[in-house]
Amino acid sequence: MSTATETPARHTVRREATLSPAQGVWLVAEREIGGKLRSRSFLISTAILLIIALGGILWSGFQASTAGTIEIAATADVAGNLPDVDALEVTEVADRAEAEALVADGTVEAALLADGDSPTGVRVLAEREAPDALVSLLSVAPTIELLDPEADGEGPMRYVLGLVFGIVFMMAAVSFGSPITMSVIEEKQTRVIEILLSAIPARVMLAGKVLGNAMLAFGQILLLIAVAVIGLVLTGQTEFLQGLGAPIVWFAVFFVFGFLLLAAMFAAAGSLVSRQEDSGPTLTPVMWLTMIPYFLVLFLGENPVAMAVMSYVPFSAPVAMPIRLFFGDALWWEPLVSLVIMLASCVVVIALGAKIYENSLLRMGARVKLSDALRG
Repeated sequence: MSTATETPARHTVRREATLSPAQGVWLVAEREIGGKLRSRSFLISTAILLIIALGGILWSGFQASTAGTIEIAATADVAGNLPDVDALEVTEVADRAEAEALVADGTVEAALLADGDSPTGVRVLAEREAPDALVSLLSVAPTIELLDPEADGEGPMRYVLGLVFGIVFMMAAVSFGSPITMSVIEEKQTRVIEILLSAIPARVMLAGKVLGNAMLAFGQILLLIAVAVIGLVLTGQTEFLQGLGAPIVWFAVFFVFGFLLLAAMFAAAGSLVSRQEDSGPTLTPVMWLTMIPYFLVLFLGENPVAMAVMSYVPFSAPVAMPIRLFFGDALWWEPLVSLVIMLASCVVVIALGAKIYENSLLRMGARVKLSDALRG
């Protein structure tokens, strides 16, 4: 009897030994990727995200190209003296009567007529209110000298970049990180985890889950970058694209390690509970670590000291450092140092996450305390 019992055990050990850690990691990663790619909701949401991104860029480019264009009518003598700017679309008219007719039927916003009594030699004819942009264009302005012309408009651009990078990072982390938590909880709740652990070690399983979701998240980021490049090229914003090239590359690099950092925490959070309704207390701290850096970059984007500090903090570096690089605020070595800190943080957090995950997977029932999970 004892011999019959021991033989299958030895056979089981030999079967487990045939699956290398690398094969186990890829097996779990392939399962995660396949599950997502077979999900219609995932494919539809990704397509909608790409369409919204492309549509937003095309619309902003169209708005930028048409914004400020004023359609006016002008007599030949006035039209010849107008400044040669893209903001004015001029229709020449023979006399005042023709100009009044175009203004009255809404063909043009205003008309310009010669007036010797006006300081500018021009009279603006409008239906109810003269366009402010036209009045400003015709007004005599004092000479203006800017001490720092390159800083003009940086504030709104910093906000926009913080919004874009922050939303992309936060949405990807939540979209691909929280399912890791739910997957781990589901495996514990259905007791499937006990079967899986008989074939695949816990750390290998964790690595596979993180790798699979990281590949999906990074693939989605690459698709978004490709769509953004196409949109910027189609709208003629190549100058902006050239300046954004290096920050986008750094964002992609930081995103990979930032996601690995958070993914390990999401998995560890899921392993502490056995029911999805109990996941709130363990999942909330990870969600806060995902969202707080995004809001800090938005609110403190114009504070150079705060941005410099946040570009070295692992949870905010993927957003803060690319913005500093875009505006030339960071020296060439700063992203490298920040990346080293990120890598070291990844090693520490993933090691702790793996320990929590490994020590909590088979603990069913009540929520496992963090201190107990770390002690094992």
